[in-house]
Amino acid sequence: MKRLLPILLFLFIAVIIVLIYTSIKEEQQSITVVSGNTEMKPLAIEINKTNDMQCSMLIKSIKNAAQVVALDGRTWFFDDPGCMILWLEDKPFKAKAKLWVHAVDVNEWIDAKKAYYGVRDRTQMHYGFGARQMQNKDTIGYDEMRLRMLRGENLTDPKVRKKLLDH
Repeated sequence: MKRLLPILLFLFIAVIIVLIYTSIKEEQQSITVVSGNTEMKPLAIEINKTNDMQCSMLIKSIKNAAQVVALDGRTWFFDDPGCMILWLEDKPFKAKAKLWVHAVDVNEWIDAKKAYYGVRDRTQMHYGFGARQMQNKDTIGYDEMRLRMLRGENLTDPKVRKKLLDH
């Protein structure tokens, strides 16, 4: 029995460590998709607990954040409108999805397809497309922003960056 006591004690401690690790891991688990949003409305993003589906970065600010809501109510989150565009491109539901962006000029969620986008904004992934509700001479529409994003014509391209920022 004396020889079994150290083994049993070791096993007991190992089980306790595994249980503690598992409970901590569950608490820290980040959000990647939320189900049940059948109204297709923008959802509150839990800052520092939600991951961008495209780049996997933790969303640290609502500024320039974006969301995609599928018809079945699944909602995905993004730290930058550019990430949303890249992720959405090959999804079979992209035409029917509801897209939301957090507008910098009104500080609220707006329809991404009706938004206007700056081309020189400071965004999380440095693409430069900050959303706005109001159009101005320095903004482009959703379709143009999407096209530029898919072509790689954004501030991450050194030539584009030089042209836009030296302007």
